[in-house]
Formats: sequence, C-alpha cells, structure tokens
Amino acid sequence: MAAPWEDVLCNEPAILEAASVAVDAALLEGVLMRTEREPNASDVVNYAPFTLLPSAVPSALFEQAYAVQQDFNLLVDAISQNKEFLERTLASTIKVDDFTARLFRIHMQVLEEGLAQSVFLGINRSDYMFDSGVDGTPALKQIEINTIAASFGGLTSRTAAVHGQVLKVLGKSKEASRLLPNNPSKGLALGIAKAWELYGSQSAVVMFLVEEVQRNIFDQRRVENELWNRNIRVIRKRFRDVFEKGSLDDAKRLYMDGQEVAVVYYREGYVPKNYDQQNWEARLLLERSKAVKCPDIATQLAGTKKVQQELSRPGMLEQLLPGRDEAVARIRATFAGLYSLDVGEEGDKIAARAIADPDRFVLKPQREGGGNNLYGEELKQVLEKIRDSPERTSYILMDKIKPQPARNYLLRAHSPLRVSECISELGIFGVYVRQGKEMVMNKAAGHLLRTKAIEHADGGVAAGVAVLDTPYLV
Repeated sequence: MAAPWEDVLCNEPAILEAASVAVDAALLEGVLMRTEREPNASDVVNYAPFTLLPSAVPSALFEQAYAVQQDFNLLVDAISQNKEFLERTLASTIKVDDFTARLFRIHMQVLEEGLAQSVFLGINRSDYMFDSGVDGTPALKQIEINTIAASFGGLTSRTAAVHGQVLKVLGKSKEASRLLPNNPSKGLALGIAKAWELYGSQSAVVMFLVEEVQRNIFDQRRVENELWNRNIRVIRKRFRDVFEKGSLDDAKRLYMDGQEVAVVYYREGYVPKNYDQQNWEARLLLERSKAVKCPDIATQLAGTKKVQQELSRPGMLEQLLPGRDEAVARIRATFAGLYSLDVGEEGDKIAARAIADPDRFVLKPQREGGGNNLYGEELKQVLEKIRDSPERTSYILMDKIKPQPARNYLLRAHSPLRVSECISELGIFGVYVRQGKEMVMNKAAGHLLRTKAIEHADGGVAAGVAVLDTPYLV
C-alpha cells in the first residue's frame, strides 16, 4: 500500500525542510502535549508525536470501518442493557481479575438500587488494522473497541491540516487537497451536548473526570471548547475531588461544589492504578447518581476483552441484535479469530496451540490504555506459567494480525530524524445517545490514524509508542 511519495523518502534535503515545516505547523495548529518533565503545567509544551507524511489506507477498508460504526454503537448499547449476558460472560473473569470484579460489583449494586440515570451517552472508538492475509489482499480486522476515555479525538482534528501543509511544501498540492476533513472533537461534543440537553437543566454543568497527571490536556480542551462555544459550562475534577466534595440529593442529583452535574465524561478510570479505596467510593457515588455517565459502568464492562471474545461465538451477535441481520454481517466481517482461555477442554486446547506457535497469537488481558498485550516469547512464558491456573481466564487469545509495513518518518521531540518501517491502526469514533429505550443519536464522529515502527508490538500515542497520522486513501 504505497502512498505516492516514495520518491520523496530518499530526498534528504527535501525531508529536512519538510520536517522543520511540519513541527512548526503542528505548533501552529495546536497538535500539542505537555512535557514528561512537567505533565501538569502548560507553560512548557511540545508538539505531540506525528508522522511526517500521511499513510496510505485502502479506501474500501476505510469506508467499511465507517459503515460498521453505527452497528457497533448499537451493539455496545445492547450489551450494556443486558445484565444476564454481562453476568454470564464475565463470571470466570471476575473470579481472578479484581479490577473487573470491582467494576462488576458496582454495576450490580446500582441495578439493585434501581437506575437513577435515564439518559445514556456512549463515546467509543473501534480500532482496526489491515491484515495482509495469505494472498496479500488487505482486510479490515478489529483490534478492540474502547468504551471509556477514548482519546485523541481533539488532536487528530488538527493533524490533517499539518499534513496538508507538509505535502504542499513537497510540491504535492493536488495530493494535499485529497486529505479528508476530520473533526471528531466536534462530533464528540455534539453527543455530550445532546445528553446535557436531555438531562434538562440549563444551569447544570458537564464534568470532565480527569487524571492526576494530565499530559494530554489539549486533546481534551478541543472537546471542552466546543461545549463552551455552545454556552455549556465545563468543570474539570479528579476522583479525589468527587470523594471530598461530591454529594447526591434525595432525587440522586449529583452536586460538585454546589453545582449540579448533568454529564460526567470520563477521561480517567480505565485501569487499576486509577483507583485507591477513596476513588472506588467516588466511582460508586457517580454511578448511583442521576447524572449521564459517559460511560456508565455497564458500558465500560461492555468494552472488556472477555466480552469481545464472547461476541465472536456463533449466534451471539444474533441474540444481542435480533432482527438486524445486515448489521450482524457487517460486524462479523471485521472480527479476527478470538479464543477463550476458560478452564476446560476448549481453553486447554487453545493454550497448548498458542504455546506451540506463539507468533500466531496475541495474549490480551482485561485492560485498556495500550501497552498491555503479550506477544511471541513473552506470551509463551506467561501462558506456560498460568496454563494450569484459573488465572488464565483473565486473558483472551486473538489471532495476530499481520499488516503490510510502509516507510515513513516519525517525528518526536528531541529524537533523531530517521526513516522507519511502519504499520498503522485506524480508529473510528462513535457517538450515541439513548433516552429510556429511544435512540436519539447514533453516528460515526470521525477517525484517528496512529502509526508505529514495526519493532513496537503494542502501545498507543499516550503510551509513547504510536504517533498521530492522517489517512491518504488509495
């Protein structure tokens, strides 16, 4: 899948000039992150890492990824409402994975009390790679779906402008004009604004629940500014603030510092290290409230790897999306091979296969945020250690996707400029809003392309491995 700038890659003077222009363009456009040294200060910032040139993406697969996003939105929403499915699917996992178990306990407690929340907002991102297959024909294969704190919708809204400028400098204005407009920050804000409106209190605020360390603040500010432009007040709080100052009234309305909260938008809370005992209590308080949580805890559980694996079982999608045969077919076409490691004959067989041929598979724990998956020799060692233990049920196995590498330059602050063999991952943002049983919004809200050098098996931009990119459709 060569993009039409192979000629440029060998032209060192042109590359050096383009890289200089690219960095300044990124700063001009606000493709920014705080520094590792001062992650909570905006007086010293740098550009977020990105590719020098846009990467080639097959247009048919790009269109396929967009076409299936509304189906995935419906599927995630259906799973979140299906108590029996979640209970059955996660039964083995919650015995051995404390993090998933604690989320699940909060989910059950809130259901027993009775849901106070009546408006539901989903912001997810479905991630894919292009598997080159046996005959070299690329196919779209889903890596995972992120249902909590799906990031980079803000920064990727400005990345195409940077790449357009680079192409013009390289004398490729025609190609620059073919880069697609992309503004996920606007699409995500539309969903949040709709949920805020349906909550029904003009004076209520939207609360971004944020991490203690906030390097990626400008990504969030893009979405935040879209809300301010609609005259919707936004506050930024941490779990700690919720524990100290959050309260519910008799109607389970959530208050922070005396302000009623209509929507809680999580950019935190997706990995165990985000929680201590106080933070778990804060999470329970939020879940018990009437506020629209994005996501509510059931939707976060719908994004677990165990659920992803269970969905690939024959007949499962038909059960969850009855009467939607075309949607089921579109979803199933994106699945890679997924395998259960539950205790029993099926799990024993697949564990043995993976130990015998570790390069065929990826071992995935129930974690978000990148940098958690295991490959090759490491996969083999871990599986050998846990193959006879119930601990293995906290993982799933997936066929390893083998994309075709392409050459590009990855621009990172304070790093030398050199060409790398790279692979890309395409994410499609989805937004939906449901009020009671009625779906009032369901849309694809933009895309994110991330690219990394082939020596890095796993990890995203925030994990410091992948960089931001723009698709060039071929």
